[in-house]
Amino acid sequence: MLQIRIHGRGGQGVVTAAEMLSIAAFEQGRYAQAFPSFGSERTGAPVVAFCRIDEREIRLREPVLEPDVLIVQDATLLHQVEVFQGLRPDGYVLINSRHSFDELGVGEMARRFRHERLITVPATEIALRHLGRPLPNAVLLGGFAALSGLISLDAVAHAIGEMFSGKVAEDNVAAATEAFAYVERELEELAHAQAD
Repeated sequence: MLQIRIHGRGGQGVVTAAEMLSIAAFEQGRYAQAFPSFGSERTGAPVVAFCRIDEREIRLREPVLEPDVLIVQDATLLHQVEVFQGLRPDGYVLINSRHSFDELGVGEMARRFRHERLITVPATEIALRHLGRPLPNAVLLGGFAALSGLISLDAVAHAIGEMFSGKVAEDNVAAATEAFAYVERELEELAHAQAD
């Protein structure tokens, strides 16, 4: 079972991201569930949402304490919330930022995990370019598809189309596609650097 935890702030579409991820998994013939964990539900407050994906029916209902994947929609949370708590040693981490893990002040933590599964993507910048609003959720799902290969970009696009319609859907798909390409380029550069 793949367990995903998404951290962000109220108003960033954290819960919608988990729902879209579960729809993408269904699109690929898997079982999935998505659910939020709310504290204070005001805009800007820390929010966590969870998604589980499996080949068989999922009966668990508790929060994800040992995630295989962390998606961090707001890098300011890195020093406010224990976002890396419970992350499995071979886990994936995707952070919405233009800065490296070292620049974000979490380089030492990152070195405990597989470097090829840790990446940052400027999702807010990409969202602003395509949507005109700082909503990184769909953008990060495109990045996650490229980073992990666990869901396809087509499945992400389908999920976006299920949640939104018209120009909003088209713009979100374009943003997710740009993030997918961005992460693919970053991973290629990382692979070349390792080979040298």
